[in-house]
Amino acid sequence: MTETAIIGASGYTGIELIRLLAHHPELHVACVTSRQYAGKKVSRVFPSLGGFTDLTFEAPDPKSVAAKASTAFTALPHETAMEFVPKLLAEGLKVVDLSADFRFRNAGVYAEWYHTHSSPELLAQAVYGLPELHKEDVRSAQLVGNPGCYPTSAILALAPLLKNRRVDVSTIIVDSKSGASGAGRAPAQGTVFCEVNESFKAYKVGQHRHTPEIEQELSFVAGAPVTITFTPHLTPMNRGILTTVYARILGDPTTEGLLEEMEAFYRDEPFIRVLPPESFPATSNVTGSNFCDLGLRVDGRTGRVVVVSAIDNLVKGASGQAVQNMNLMLGLEETAGLRLVPVFP
Repeated sequence: MTETAIIGASGYTGIELIRLLAHHPELHVACVTSRQYAGKKVSRVFPSLGGFTDLTFEAPDPKSVAAKASTAFTALPHETAMEFVPKLLAEGLKVVDLSADFRFRNAGVYAEWYHTHSSPELLAQAVYGLPELHKEDVRSAQLVGNPGCYPTSAILALAPLLKNRRVDVSTIIVDSKSGASGAGRAPAQGTVFCEVNESFKAYKVGQHRHTPEIEQELSFVAGAPVTITFTPHLTPMNRGILTTVYARILGDPTTEGLLEEMEAFYRDEPFIRVLPPESFPATSNVTGSNFCDLGLRVDGRTGRVVVVSAIDNLVKGASGQAVQNMNLMLGLEETAGLRLVPVFP
């Protein structure tokens, strides 16, 4: 059994990590930290975890964490993680970071969209943790930057098309809808009940921070620079992301042919489900699971392909993918602790 710690365990992704790891056969949560709740029982703060953990939140201290665990998940805010992660690495821990601080290969791009990076030397060491694209690199990594939720849904939808040169990379539009949990637990006017309920809105149009992350990975797959139009939306639901991608097709592929190529691309990926022709993903079919469902259709009238993906933003879009990455880093079965049937209805 490998001991692990969750740093910043009182947010949605931290609590989701505790839930997922409660029955993990090889990973045991030995330490959870939270400045806000230090000294309080996890099950008292989050009654849903009653009977599954007797842990008490601790103040975050790298040396204390290292004394209890050899691995760590950091679920800290952007800019906070980059200060804490180097200290964990110095203590010899393997780390999966759920912030954006170690997702970028270029410190200048990170600075343009976030903040000046305080540990830019670690960006070359960090592996972008999308297992479907970087599995072998993840296996040998000491530090993994866990992907964002929107990027996961968009990159997985587009990767087979770009790898097989099936679309014009200058025509890609990514349209995503997310449940309110994607905004985190911190109170904010735009995500309180009365603002979200009975409403549906676009936000950060043309300027969302996940844009360069998506472009970085799509450019990697395409082998050439890719620029996209990305528009996120907030929907009145707790969990889930539905992403619809549009791009002009090259050549004369059929829906069936592109689906066959997508199935071949993801043949050995346990958490990708490619749906049959004329079937399309729904967030309700992946809730609580680490699956990404994919479907597509060629629109012959317009010469475009439409790809739809669905994930649970807190699982495959965050904590589940983090566990998937840690499994790979430790040489465990990739699906360990993640064989979860989606919750329906």
